[in-house]
Amino acid sequence: MMLNYDAPLYRPPSEARSLIFQVTLGCSFNECSFCDMYRSKEYSERSWDDVKAEIDMMANYVPDTRRVFLADGDALNLDSEYMIKILKYIREKFANIERISCYAMPMNILKKTPEELKKMNDAGLDMFYLGIESGSDIVLKKVTKGAVAKTIIKSVNKAKEAGYIMSCMVILGLGGKKYSKDHIKGTAEVISACSPHYVGALTLYLENGIKQEFIDKYEGEFVKINDDEGLEELYDLVNQIDTKEEIVFRVNHGSNAYTVKGTFPKDKQEMLDKVRWMKDHPEIVRPEGIRGF
Repeated sequence: MMLNYDAPLYRPPSEARSLIFQVTLGCSFNECSFCDMYRSKEYSERSWDDVKAEIDMMANYVPDTRRVFLADGDALNLDSEYMIKILKYIREKFANIERISCYAMPMNILKKTPEELKKMNDAGLDMFYLGIESGSDIVLKKVTKGAVAKTIIKSVNKAKEAGYIMSCMVILGLGGKKYSKDHIKGTAEVISACSPHYVGALTLYLENGIKQEFIDKYEGEFVKINDDEGLEELYDLVNQIDTKEEIVFRVNHGSNAYTVKGTFPKDKQEMLDKVRWMKDHPEIVRPEGIRGF
């Protein structure tokens, strides 16, 4: 028996083996110019009867489930008490659950009180996936992220204080050639100021359906960086991140031309050396035709 998902369905790569329950459909914001994941959907929240029925069904078929991901892109937009009801029921029906996670936008974390966040964490919500994208307020405005650097830092720190594991994404190339330096400088500052537990660096990849919208919002200023410039951004990002807290850093997404991984602060120099080496070995680049989201 399979769940009848409302397509398209997305989840982070690290949730590949997780059981997914769609508690919301679409994204309540849905205005980020670089993202077309939920453009085909109108945001809605699923009823308790529907969610409960799916949890009951899957508890019978896969009772040993260890990880659950709550989709779609905006599960944290749910009323806190409703979310707690869902979380407690999942924990009740799946005795071996180790982790429940969902996507989170900065604005949705900031809308919750510290008490609400803590209650959801206590009920079993362990981890948020949050898109930083950029730490440059200029770039964040250009791509209509709906957040600025200050609010991103505040939201990540607020969630960490409530007990959540934070896995954050940034996007190399998001500022194009013109804003490349500002994009990387601001992004490093945001990461350094909130030290998420995990950071993944993706590379900008625009689907045809949103490509023109993205370019139009830059008002003629956007010129895509090439792979060599992407490596320069990556080097500068790693070099400028300054943290004493442990951050697991990965550049291994399908959108990336190169692969780099390590943990700040102990592996910082090793990662910088790896990027320097890659600059001299273009033969290891992933062909552009097989990159994507």
